[in-house]
Amino acid sequence: MIILGIESSCDDTSAAVIKDCVLLSNVIASQKVHEAYGGVVPELASRAHQQNIVPVVSEAIKQAGISKSDIDAIAFTRGPGLPGSLHVGTSFSKGLALALNIPLVDVNHLHGHVLAHFIKDDENTVVPSFPFLCLLISGGNSQIIKVNSPTDMEIMGQTIDDAAGEAFDKCAKVMGLPYPGGPYIDELAQQGDPNRFKFSKPHIEGYNYSFSGLKTSFLYTLRDNIKLNPNFIEENKADLAASLQKTIIDTLMDKFDKAVKATGIRTVAISGGVSANSGVRAAVQQYCDRRGIKAFIPKRSFTTDNAAMIAVAGHFKFLNGETCDITAPPFARVVI
Repeated sequence: MIILGIESSCDDTSAAVIKDCVLLSNVIASQKVHEAYGGVVPELASRAHQQNIVPVVSEAIKQAGISKSDIDAIAFTRGPGLPGSLHVGTSFSKGLALALNIPLVDVNHLHGHVLAHFIKDDENTVVPSFPFLCLLISGGNSQIIKVNSPTDMEIMGQTIDDAAGEAFDKCAKVMGLPYPGGPYIDELAQQGDPNRFKFSKPHIEGYNYSFSGLKTSFLYTLRDNIKLNPNFIEENKADLAASLQKTIIDTLMDKFDKAVKATGIRTVAISGGVSANSGVRAAVQQYCDRRGIKAFIPKRSFTTDNAAMIAVAGHFKFLNGETCDITAPPFARVVI
């Protein structure tokens, strides 16, 4: 079964082709225009999607070595995401499905991140067994998800305010680092002392997360020290980054550890853009190694928004007999 996946939830236009979950192509057009603004500008993003989507889809089909007539179904990101960006991908997917007279499958973007672990290089690729726990960490979401099957997921805990990715990016911005700031924090952290600065950690009941207090604590630290030394940030960038990253990782792992102990599940995974962070990846792997738990750490190319994960999620929904009505609108917000 050949699935064409289309992703346009934020600022990356992507198309991918899979055959029985084996990846044939995955093309991504990134948008550099947002760097000058320190964040994604929705109107600019939707315009760029309009320019990119036709050549990106054409290139994905070409690289896969197939023709349009070989496609069995089209999977597209219906939400959550930026409304204008989603409209571009949704409208294009509907038009192409009508033209080819093939089924349309709508995909929850967050499901795509979770199921990125089922993208195969070949038939021998090892994938998680069910059930497994997934720590989904991205710019907009920090969630602990119990994955019972490809189409049955339940949230055990989630952020009640800022997500981990937002904390990285917002703190990086006040440090004067380029956008997106997360990768720059990760790079600096490898050169700094993670115990140099102490930032507040949240005390939230259950498995939920909160990173707004950490962000505020970080800003207060900068403010108080800059009063004494105007060059404080520049002179302490590496230590600030390392201490910030350690606090975020400790917060993530504390709740994840509780979920692992409560469920007794012995297979865990991480996903989302922040799962590309070297500190996060090392912390999860070390945690699992100490406890004899199987860990699934995604390739970095599958951590950020990409259509391969959308195609795989669509593959499982299509196998389950779930297709999308041609009139279904995109949605900006949703929970799993």
